[in-house]
Amino acid sequence: MFPVNVPNVLTVLRILLVPVLVVALLGETPNGDLWAAIVFALASLTDMLDGYLARSRNAITTFGKLMDPIADKLLIIAALVALVSLGRVEAWVAMVIIAREFAVTALRMAATSQGVVISASFFGKLKTCFQIAMVMALILVDHALWVDLLVYATVAVTVASGADYFFGLRKTLGARDRAAAQAAREERAAARSGAERAS
Repeated sequence: MFPVNVPNVLTVLRILLVPVLVVALLGETPNGDLWAAIVFALASLTDMLDGYLARSRNAITTFGKLMDPIADKLLIIAALVALVSLGRVEAWVAMVIIAREFAVTALRMAATSQGVVISASFFGKLKTCFQIAMVMALILVDHALWVDLLVYATVAVTVASGADYFFGLRKTLGARDRAAAQAAREERAAARSGAERAS
């Protein structure tokens, strides 16, 4: 059972809204696109709110740290798959974005196993804004040039943010290894100096 607080409830709500979004997009419901846009906007709003509330109320939990990014990815992936099936976005666009999400998730897990926490970067936050705007545009607008340009810009920012995470982790791990090597050298030097004084 997860700790019941407002941020965690918002995270669970976002997960529960994923199938509602898919049904609104793919079902034969009246005004389905409008309902899908409302659901997606509501789910995106919970994404912004839960992180803010968790930090401001000191309500960060293990459940939240694990499930919040999963909920974000489920929402974007479900929306993209539905939009591909409707022919509103090219499959390669969805695959690039989905592959990036899985790659960064694997990167975060690998970093955590080595005791390194990767915090959200500027590119990561920018990527989220672009993806939300792109999905909303694809839901509400039927084939416009500015939407196509937004799609390509989103792909570019998504790829750039993935590269930023990769090189950022590489730099962090390199700096940590160099610091550890330097500390080991200083320890050996101190041990030799102590041995010489003792003799």
